[in-house]
Amino acid sequence: MRIATGSISHESSTFTTVATDWNSYRNQRFGYRTGQEVLDFFRGSNTAVGGFLAGCEQHGFELVPTIFANAHPSGPTPRAIFYEILDDMLTRMGQIDRIDGVLLDLHGAMVAEGHDDADGHILAAVRERVGPEVPIIAQLDIHSNMSPLRVEAADVIIGHETYPEIDQEERGLECADIMRRILQEGLKPTLALHQIPMVWGMNQVTAHPPMRQAIEYLHEIESRPGVICGSIATCYPLADIPNLGASVYIATDNDQALAQSLADELGAWIWERRTDWQCPMPAVADILPEAEAAGKYPIIFADRDDNTGGGSPGDSTGVLKTFLAQGLQDACILYITDPETVAQCRQAGVGAELDLAVGGKSTPLQGEPVPMQATVVALSDDGKFTYAGPRNRGLDGFMGPSAHIVQNGIHVLLISEREQPFDIAFSLTMDLDPRKMRYISVKSAAHFRANFEPFAGNIYVVSEPSVHSGATLQGQFKNVGRKLYPEYDL
Repeated sequence: MRIATGSISHESSTFTTVATDWNSYRNQRFGYRTGQEVLDFFRGSNTAVGGFLAGCEQHGFELVPTIFANAHPSGPTPRAIFYEILDDMLTRMGQIDRIDGVLLDLHGAMVAEGHDDADGHILAAVRERVGPEVPIIAQLDIHSNMSPLRVEAADVIIGHETYPEIDQEERGLECADIMRRILQEGLKPTLALHQIPMVWGMNQVTAHPPMRQAIEYLHEIESRPGVICGSIATCYPLADIPNLGASVYIATDNDQALAQSLADELGAWIWERRTDWQCPMPAVADILPEAEAAGKYPIIFADRDDNTGGGSPGDSTGVLKTFLAQGLQDACILYITDPETVAQCRQAGVGAELDLAVGGKSTPLQGEPVPMQATVVALSDDGKFTYAGPRNRGLDGFMGPSAHIVQNGIHVLLISEREQPFDIAFSLTMDLDPRKMRYISVKSAAHFRANFEPFAGNIYVVSEPSVHSGATLQGQFKNVGRKLYPEYDL
C-alpha cells in the first residue's frame, strides 16, 4: 500500500502585527522540506510525520512524502504563497503512480487571504485530486476552528488530546492504524461535527481538572461499540472568522447517526460546564503578592497574551517592567524577541556593560522599550540547540542570534527568531538554568508546562498589554456571525 503524506500547517492570527511571508515557511521552525528529506528529517521525532512514518513502517505501508510547510504562528498567509504551497503538494501527489491513502498533517486554525478556512480548502483540494474512494485522514491541533467542509472532505480527522500538546507522534500512529483498518479490514468511517457556541478559556491543560474530565469523557465515548475515535477542539480564539469556536467531532464505523448523537452528547456536556473552562488572567503586579504568600518557588508567570506560539510579536515589556520595579532577584524572562538589542550585545561582546532599550519595538501595543543597564552574560551566533522534549524531542531549534543579559539579578534571554520556550534546552546553552531561578516569566500559554511543570512551585497565567490582550481585542471581532460564550451567555 502506498500512502501519500503532506503537511501545510499554520496557526493564523487575524489581529497580530507579525506578517507571514515566504521566509516564514522557508527559514523558520523546521523549514520548507520536500520529498525524501521530509522522512529523513522527522524520522523518530515526536511529530505527526514521525508518527505517520513509524505507523506505516509497522504496517508494511510505503509512506510517500510530498511537502512539509510549517510557518511559525503569525498573520494570515498571502494568497499567492498559499496557492504556491498547495499547488506544490498537489503536483507531487499527482506524480505518485498509485495512492491508496492520504495522511495529512494540518493545524486547523489556518487562515489564508481569501480563505478563512484554509484547512478545509486544503482537504477539499486533496479530495478532488485523489478522488472519492481514497481514504484521507488528517491530524489537527487541539486549537482548531472546525468546519463542516473539513468533515465533508476527510474520512477521519484526529485532534491532539493533550495540552501542552505532546502527543503528535501518538496521534500519528493512531492515524496510520486507522488507515490500516480501512484498507485491510473494511472499516467505513462516518464523521460528525458538533460546533459549540463558545470560546474556550485557559482552563484547558489536559493533565488537570476540569479539562482532564473532558478528556476522560471523550475516552469513555471512544470505548463504546462502533466508535473509531473522537476529538475535542478548544478553538483558536485569535481569528475573526465565521467558524470561530470550540467543537467535538466523532468518527464511527458506518453509522452517521451514532456519530452525530455522540458528538452532540459530548458537546452538550461541555456547554453545560462552560463556566468551568474560564479562568482569570491578572497582571503580574496584581498576582505577585499572592504568589509570594504561597511561598512555592520558582514562581512561573505565563505571559499568555504575548505568546509567540499564538502569533504574538514576543517583545511586550509589561512583565519586564514589573520585575524591575519590584526589584526581584533570581528572576528570568524567556524570551524577548529583539534582534536590534541582540546586535548591540554581540557588538559589545560577553562581559560588556551597556545601556539598552529592551523590547517594545514591534508596535506600541506591546509597551514601550525598557531602559536597562545590563551585562552581557552569553551570546550565540545562530541560537541553535536541540529540543530535549517532550515536545519536538530530538529536533534542532534555531533562535537566531541571541543574547543573555542581566541587570541586578534579573536575567533576560533575547532572541531574533520568534519562538516560545517549549523546554529549558536553549536556556542551558546560554548559561541560564531556570531551575535555579525564583521567578520565571515565559512567553507561552501552556506548552512550557510539559518541561517546566516538574520543577515549578506555582504557575500563574497572566495578561499584560499586547496585540492579543483582552483590552486590545475588545470589539474587534466583526466576521464571526454568531454569538459566542463568554461574551454572550446564550
